[in-house]
Amino acid sequence: MYESELKIPQDRVAVLIGVKGATKYAIQNATHTKIEVSKDGDVLISADEAVAPFIATPIVKAIGRGFNPVIALKLIKDTFCLEIINMQDFTKRSVKKLVRIKARLIGTKGKARRLIERMTNTRIVVYGKTVALIGKTDDVAITKQAIEKLLGGSPHGNVYKFINDQYHNLKTA
Repeated sequence: MYESELKIPQDRVAVLIGVKGATKYAIQNATHTKIEVSKDGDVLISADEAVAPFIATPIVKAIGRGFNPVIALKLIKDTFCLEIINMQDFTKRSVKKLVRIKARLIGTKGKARRLIERMTNTRIVVYGKTVALIGKTDDVAITKQAIEKLLGGSPHGNVYKFINDQYHNLKTA
């Protein structure tokens, strides 16, 4: 028996379980695992095969970081990945700076986040002190660099130009 343990925020437990357990069962069926969830957010993923918990863990982690379960289930495909960026690495633990860089990343009415999602073909969730990304591996790598530039203080225009340049370089390579 192979196992993986992780913790998700308490307010995401209901989303992981789903209506009448539907989300939990969908993950279990897709990954051939057994998932046990406590009310406190402790999650135990077990399976007979070693690779099964390895596949299910990022899906559960993505739901815990704020993703819709439908989007999180894309992580079953080996071409998709999850990346989590801790925004506190850019704030020196200052609450004021965290609020400011969160606002920079999201933009007015979510415009900056949506534009980056469209440009990079990824999904971005800002939850608590983290930014989580789901997408194809190459797209996530570019998105992570772009977001780190934005969190580091680069102007939005420079970040959008960086994304365009990266995709232009991929097409010409």
